[in-house]
Order: sequence, then structure tokens, then C-alpha cells
Amino acid sequence: MKQITVMEKYPVYTLEIGKEETDYKSIDEIFSYLKSQIEAHPIATYIGEFDHYAHTKSLEVGEINEDILAAKNLICCFGKVLPKPEVLAVRPRSIGVAEKAGSFVISFLEAPNAGANKDMEAWVKGLLNK
Repeated sequence: MKQITVMEKYPVYTLEIGKEETDYKSIDEIFSYLKSQIEAHPIATYIGEFDHYAHTKSLEVGEINEDILAAKNLICCFGKVLPKPEVLAVRPRSIGVAEKAGSFVISFLEAPNAGANKDMEAWVKGLLNK
């Protein structure tokens, strides 16, 4: 995985997986795998999914890069402590999956919890063929 900065301020982990590098054939198959990882985790909880592509396409002013064929966000939370109200601003977590003609691009914003980052990174790397 690579760590990049998006829009000059957002620390993001990202991995582009060629379709020949994975057995998963669609975003829905990837989401099934990620959801199983969340459900097996002792703290994380699955919240839902958001079809960002469909939402943006439905907007009169919506714009989508022509390379993107589909794009969804899987939403989960690793929150095991709630030390102050402001921590809600950085929760829950979202793992984005975009489909391009020859690859899937998986990304997530760096979490304030190092353990959550390690877990999400392992889940994403688990999409690669062994």
C-alpha cells in the first residue's frame, strides 16, 4: 500500500489491484470479503455501504472521471473509547473501492487509531492473490 496526501491535506492509504491480481470480480464481492473481516474483528462494527457512483451520477451537476466504472464506500467503526465529543469528527471509517477497466482502487483515510490502520491495511492486502 502507498500512503499519499490527497488535496494537500488528507493522509490516505491506497492500493491499486490489477484485476489479474485478485480473485474478486466486482465491488460487491470485495465488499462481502471486507464485511466478513469486520464481522470477525473483536471491536470493529459494520455500518453500511454508500454507492458514491450512483449518487454522483444522479446529480445534475455531478461529475465522474471517465476511468471510474463504479465506486462505493464501505462504512465501519473501530471506536472502543469516546474520550471527548470532538472525536466523533474522525469517525466512522470509510473504505472506498473504485472499479476501473483493469483494476480496483481501494483507499481509506488514515485513522487516529494505529491499530485500525493496520487492520484495514491487512484486509486490503488480503484481496491480492496469494
